[in-house]
Parts: sequence; structure tokens; C-alpha cells
Amino acid sequence: MEKRLYRSRNDRKLAGVCGGIAEYYGWDPTLVRVAWIVLTLLGGSGILIYLIMWLVMPEAP
Repeated sequence: MEKRLYRSRNDRKLAGVCGGIAEYYGWDPTLVRVAWIVLTLLGGSGILIYLIMWLVMPEAP
């Protein structure tokens, strides 16, 4: 069965994007969230990427 990238239903703070990425790669969700914060603080690209991922990633079944 092929792995799919979904927004998390269980580990979500805003939309589940960081939780979904963490589940897909087997990472700690806190590390993914810290990475998004760093991207946001270093030029604001984290906000844009998060919004795009929110629109593109389907919610987990």
C-alpha cells in the first residue's frame, strides 16, 4: 500500500498540516512546528507554504 500525505485529524493545532507531515515521515510534530516557525521568522515563507499545504493536502480519512 502506498503512503499518502494527509492532514492529521489527531495531532492538530491549527489545520493539521504539521501533524500530517510528522506522521508521514515519522518525525516528532514539535520539530516540524519549530521548523515552520523558523521559516516564518526568516522571511515569512512559512506562512505561505503552510497555507498552500492546507489547501492542497486532503484531510485524513
